[in-house]
Amino acid sequence: MISISATVESIEQAQALLDSGIDTLYFGEEHFGLRLPQSFSREEQQQLTELAHQQGAKVTIAVNGIMHPEKMKEVPAYLDFLASIHVDQIMVGDPGIIYLLRKGEYDLPFIYDGETLVTNSRQMNFWHQKGALGSVLAREVPFGEMIKISEKLAGFAEVQVYGATCIHQSKRPLLTNYYHFTRNEERADKERGLFLAEPQDPDTHYSIFEDEHGTHIFATNDLNLMAQLAELTTYGYTHWKLDGLFTKGANFVEIARRFVAAKELLESQQWSQMAADKLTAEVAKYHPKERELDTGFYAIDPEAIK
Repeated sequence: MISISATVESIEQAQALLDSGIDTLYFGEEHFGLRLPQSFSREEQQQLTELAHQQGAKVTIAVNGIMHPEKMKEVPAYLDFLASIHVDQIMVGDPGIIYLLRKGEYDLPFIYDGETLVTNSRQMNFWHQKGALGSVLAREVPFGEMIKISEKLAGFAEVQVYGATCIHQSKRPLLTNYYHFTRNEERADKERGLFLAEPQDPDTHYSIFEDEHGTHIFATNDLNLMAQLAELTTYGYTHWKLDGLFTKGANFVEIARRFVAAKELLESQQWSQMAADKLTAEVAKYHPKERELDTGFYAIDPEAIK
């Protein structure tokens, strides 16, 4: 069965996503989770969890930040809270949290999210042996490599099929440091809409912002793998992630509806090239006009990646 996970920016959007047929809501609070469209309070997280469960859906909570010692001290209390509201699973990137899960004997299944580090089946199977339900496959892995990975994979691999792709994160506040150097007082948050461009390539548009986890830089184009879903499903990649970091409100819900429609067509064996083309065009219609779409690393020859 195909499972679709989607980020959430509000209670209202969560309800709309559930109504659209999304299987799993993905959210959390910025203090522990990376690159979330919205940071939710503990009360809101409980409300979202109850809302999802009432409609037969699941929740995944982002606890995938790199926790320095002072923050790691706060993690057990957060895990206690997540266990108390019966979340279905958490996303973990720091091995220290896996240690805490074992030590505290928490009833909290986890998915390993090492971002760009997870590039082969050996890594993914290692974390599966340590208790992970599955792993988040790095966005930079092309389909040629994904075929090889699928042959040896123990747990599942979550694959991003829509949204922004983070290509660099630094714990350092790079923008703030730059502004201090140039003696400017400027905002560096996501809402500012800042981007970088290479001097030799004016078409580059690397979105960049800061939060308490540091500085995040994104690929020029966002990802849309609608036309590749049949290939992914054929090789067992049936855990799809939709990232709405830069796609707001109702537009993100409309895009989610298109991926749910694709899921239903594939599961009923009614998928066709015509359907793929139609849904691909509809995703582009609701995607932010200032951001372009492509297939990322998907079609790149693995031998061409050094």
